[in-house]
Order: sequence, then C-alpha cells, then structure tokens
Amino acid sequence: MSEIKSFKDLRVWQLGIEIVKQVYLTTKALPTIEMYGLTSQMRIAAVSIPSNTAEGHNRSHLGEYNQFLNISIGSCAELETQLIISQEPGYIKEENCTKLRELIESEVKQLRSLASKLKGKRNY
Repeated sequence: MSEIKSFKDLRVWQLGIEIVKQVYLTTKALPTIEMYGLTSQMRIAAVSIPSNTAEGHNRSHLGEYNQFLNISIGSCAELETQLIISQEPGYIKEENCTKLRELIESEVKQLRSLASKLKGKRNY
C-alpha cells in the first residue's frame, strides 16, 4: 500500500473524478431544454463528490474530514436521484444509467469505509 501524500492519491477521490467524467459525457445527450435544469444539477452534484473529499482531506481535524465525506455521500445520493429522473423520460439510456449507478454505489462504499476508518483514529 503506497503512502498517501495528497488527496489525489486517494482511490475514493480518483473514482470521484471518473464519475465526473462519465457524468459530463452522459449529460451531453440531454436535451438543450435541460441545460439549466438536470444537466447543470447533475454536473454540480458530480463535481461535489471529489471536491468535498479533497477539501475534507486537507482539513485539520478528523471531525471536519468526516463531515466532508458525509457531504460527498449526500452528493452521491443526489446524483443517483437525478439519474433516475433523467432516465424516466428517456433522456439517458438504461445501460449508461446502470454504469453510472454502479460507479456511484462503489464510491459510496469507499466513502463510508474511509469515514469508518477515520472514526477509529485520534489524529492524522
């Protein structure tokens, strides 16, 4: 296991970046009428995932780090909900939605695991 020197070394952050890339690619297919609706909201939620993970990692206290990981988890739920909403009218194909939901599910597991590990530490 390699040493974590930066938030960029965290697998959970790297997966968050992959989710952002996939969301940007997927939302290109949404109708222009959704540019300021679902497209914008989905991109904001996706960007929030690795951004909060990074911000939390650079905080001084573990409690703050945990708080930001929980915000990332909330953004995952928000994004998954928006995917479901986008799939209903047929904006996003089922296979694209399924792939993204699997990535989000994996991200949530990693975020929860990291948060759990942090609870057992006194400082870092």
